[in-house]
Amino acid sequence: MGEPFKNLMNAGVVAAIGQHLRRVDRGFDHRAFEALALAGLDALELKARVLQVAEALVATLPADVDRAAGLLEASLGPPGEGDDLAALRTSEAGLAGWAVWPLTEAIARIAIEAPERGLAALHAMTQRLTAEFAIRPFIVRHPALSFATLARWVHDPSAHVRRLVSEGSRPRLPWGLRLQALVDDPSPTLPLLAALQDDPSAYVRRSVANHLNDIAKDHPACVAAWLADHLPGATPQRRMLLRHASRTLVKQGHPAVLAAWGLGQAFRGTVGWQVGPPRLQVGDTLALRLELVSRAARPQRLVIDYAVHHVKANGQRTPKVFKGWTLELGPREARTLERGHSFRPVTTRRYHPGEHRVDLRINGQVLAASDFWLEA
Repeated sequence: MGEPFKNLMNAGVVAAIGQHLRRVDRGFDHRAFEALALAGLDALELKARVLQVAEALVATLPADVDRAAGLLEASLGPPGEGDDLAALRTSEAGLAGWAVWPLTEAIARIAIEAPERGLAALHAMTQRLTAEFAIRPFIVRHPALSFATLARWVHDPSAHVRRLVSEGSRPRLPWGLRLQALVDDPSPTLPLLAALQDDPSAYVRRSVANHLNDIAKDHPACVAAWLADHLPGATPQRRMLLRHASRTLVKQGHPAVLAAWGLGQAFRGTVGWQVGPPRLQVGDTLALRLELVSRAARPQRLVIDYAVHHVKANGQRTPKVFKGWTLELGPREARTLERGHSFRPVTTRRYHPGEHRVDLRINGQVLAASDFWLEA
């Protein structure tokens, strides 16, 4: 088993933060900082560790916001260049990589009422890791200033800063504060995404795709309209971005999105759908077998997914769609496809005993379904 992710924030990282802050300010009480940061640190998970180190910084940095932010900026190492993340690590030149995360969270606390100064510090810090979590309180508290700043940053020479424009304003960023105002109305971010969707950096474009996919979860018609506007005549790079942005709606079988990708046609042919065994336990694998026979005189582009209708604690079933296959089936072609679906325990899902269902979806249409029993 690999090293636990939480150990990325460890005593060595804390010591490095203290050392570099003392390098730029001999009066910084690095011993008090380390004592606060390390108290019970090993018992915490990664994000809780980051927040504890950030609070230790808040407690030991100067009370003056500008001076505190200046010390954090001065402790940084050289900025990252391009999409290269491997070089983002702490060295004798200064802090970079994981050590910067607590610095960004400290800025979100000490500078929230001095937003221009706080955003300037995050501009520097995101070039050494990312400030995607720390910028979100500024967007909530100071939306007009934040969006005006992000609009300028879409032209920044640093790919890390341009990525922050998209990633920091994602409505449903994993691990991040949910931006409920943007969940309700994503329109403030759309001009930013339009400016970045053809960015020369793949790092930036991936963020734009994920941002659009976030919007698709709450406003599918918005993303369908985006495809109608931006897919015709798109470059290969933009097509790749838009395909990734469409993934949730393709899995859900959204008609307009499927049609935009040439996948809206109903399957012409016969389907054999077999699922087994009829009873299995948590930890087992469900075997899926699909037999397709085309009756069409032309090739058919098919997106084939399946949905497992999990039994919940209240006995009701709710579906979750999983990717199956994407293929082109030739005229009159017969093809057999097989795969297994694991019911191995995972932290993101709790399995409950009962009769489950798995259905087959081709180009968004449910064409077959089978039931099976899952035992605890």
